[in-house]
Amino acid sequence: MGSDWRMELERWLSPFLTALGHKARARICPAYVAGLIAIGERKSIQPMALRDGVVGYDQLHHFIGAGVWDAAPLELELARQADAMLGGDEAFLIVDDTTLPKKGAHSVGVAPQYASALGKNANCQTLVSLTLASREVPAMVGLRLFLPESWTSDEARLARTGVPEHRRAYRTKPEIAIEEIDRLRATGVRFGCILADAGYGLSAPFRQALSDRGLRWAVGIPRTQRVYPCDVAMIFPVASRGRPRKNHVPDVVSVPAQAMLESVRWRKLSWRRGVKGPLAARFAAIRVRVADGPPQRIGRMGAQHLPGQEVWLVGEHRSSGERKYYLANLPPDTPLKRLAGAIKARWVCEQAHQQTKEELGLDHFEGRSWQGLHRHALMSMIALLFLQSRRLTEAMCGTTLSSMWLTTMRFWWSTVSRSSE
Repeated sequence: MGSDWRMELERWLSPFLTALGHKARARICPAYVAGLIAIGERKSIQPMALRDGVVGYDQLHHFIGAGVWDAAPLELELARQADAMLGGDEAFLIVDDTTLPKKGAHSVGVAPQYASALGKNANCQTLVSLTLASREVPAMVGLRLFLPESWTSDEARLARTGVPEHRRAYRTKPEIAIEEIDRLRATGVRFGCILADAGYGLSAPFRQALSDRGLRWAVGIPRTQRVYPCDVAMIFPVASRGRPRKNHVPDVVSVPAQAMLESVRWRKLSWRRGVKGPLAARFAAIRVRVADGPPQRIGRMGAQHLPGQEVWLVGEHRSSGERKYYLANLPPDTPLKRLAGAIKARWVCEQAHQQTKEELGLDHFEGRSWQGLHRHALMSMIALLFLQSRRLTEAMCGTTLSSMWLTTMRFWWSTVSRSSE
C-alpha cells in the first residue's frame, strides 16, 4: 500500500490538528488515525506503534490516555465536517447503542449487560451512539459511555477510572442520547428526522423530549405499547354513587399497538434495492394518540395513562413472519411509503458500528480510563469520516480506487449484502 492515502489523510486532518493547537499532538494524531485505518489485525496501541515505526508506543499511549488536551474542539470539527458532507433536511440522525465485549471488572463502565454484538448478556461496555446518515452513507458523530448503577454507586471505581464529576450520576441511555442530540444541534448539524430502535422508543420521556424540541422522529416500540384511537374524547364521568368525579377520563380504553393494527389494511412495499433485489415487507399505518399522558385512576381499571401526542402507529410484517411496531410524529399527510422508508433507514448505523469495530478497531482499546476510551472512540469516528469522504470523492470522480480503499469497500458491501433488513 502506497503512502498517497497517508498524505491525503494529513491534509484532510488539517482543521482537526489546528483544533488540537500543539505541534507534538498535531504529529501524533495523524499517526493514531492512520494506525486505525492501516491493514492490521489489532488496532490497539502497541501493534499500531510497531507497524508505524515512526511514532512510538509511549507517545501514542500518552496522547490517548494522559495527554492534556480537550476533545471538545475535535468533536465540534467532526460534527461540522459530517454536516458538510451529509447534513440537510433529508438526512437522518440515528440513535442506537453499541457494545464492546470486555474481560475483567476494571475497565470503565464494564459490567454484565446485554451485548447486541453477541445477542446475549455478557461482560461489556455500552456506548450510546449517534450516526448522521444520508443517501445510505453513515458517519458516526457521537459515542458516549453508559455507566450502569453498579458503577455510579461506587465512587472509588469512578475516581480510579477518571470519570468526570459531572458524569458520575446515573443516567439512562435515553437521557444520554438527549444530551448528545442537544450537543450536536448546538454545533449546527442538520437533519430532518431522528430514528431509534425500541430500546429508546419505549421511553415516553425520550419521545416527549424530542417533540418538545420541535424534532421529527420515528422510533421502534414493543407490541404491548398502549395507544388510543385518534378520535378519543375526554369525558366527565357521571358517578352512580359516592362522591362526584373530579377528573375527565377517555371515552374508550387504550389497547396494545398490535391490537390497534389488526383491522388496518396492510400493503407490500419496497423501501430500497439490495444486492439481491428489492427489499420489501408488508406495512400498515394509522393515526393514534399514545397512552403516555399523566396517569389517572379510571374506575375499576385503576391508574391508566391518559392520551398523549397524536402520532403515526406503523406496523411491519416481515417475510420471516416477524412483526415490528413503530411510532412516528411525521405529518398526518405523510404517505405510507415515506413512513416505511424513514423507519428502514436506521439499518445503516449497524453497518457503521460493524465497520468501525472490525476495520477501525473501535473495540480494540485496551485502556481502562474514561478519557482514554472516549479519545480512542473519537479517533475511530474521525477515521470513519475520512474513509466516507474518500468513498464519496471517488464515487463522484469515477477514478481508480487504491488497494486500501478497495479492501474497505469490499468489507462494506459484503456487510450490506448480509443485512437481514
